[in-house]
Amino acid sequence: MSNSGRPFRWLSEDEQRAWRAYLVASTRLQEELDRQLQRDAGMPHAYYMILAMLSESPEGGVRMTELADVLKISSSRLSHAVSKLEGLGWLRRDADPEDKRVSYACLTGDGRQALVAAAPGHVSTVIDNLFDQLSAEQVEQLYEISARMLEVLAPNEVPGQILRPGR
Repeated sequence: MSNSGRPFRWLSEDEQRAWRAYLVASTRLQEELDRQLQRDAGMPHAYYMILAMLSESPEGGVRMTELADVLKISSSRLSHAVSKLEGLGWLRRDADPEDKRVSYACLTGDGRQALVAAAPGHVSTVIDNLFDQLSAEQVEQLYEISARMLEVLAPNEVPGQILRPGR
């Protein structure tokens, strides 16, 4: 028996081929995004994602715990990254006026400028390495496959709506 209660089975040859291609392609895309952002904007992809998530919040600030959850990183790893971004002047931490135990990561004007400067290269890298390689039908299939995976892996998340409003 497998952990899901169903009888154990091996991947078929086609499933194995698809699984390995997916793993290698997604890893290589992440590596390429990180290389491009380091080279052109002097920041790792993780920092770009933090800035992007904050920029999508209507108030420019998100609870640190929520940001860690959305980005799927530990609180300590997020805290380290936020400290680096604070040092660059790209964000600040604000305490919740009603609950001092809660803090928010808030995008600064300099952080927004850094994100705006980095975005064209980042988006071009995504387009060049992913979307220009797919037909319109394949883009829709990619969405459908990803959305289906999220239904199983993260049923409370809505594809395309990763971050809920901050405060």
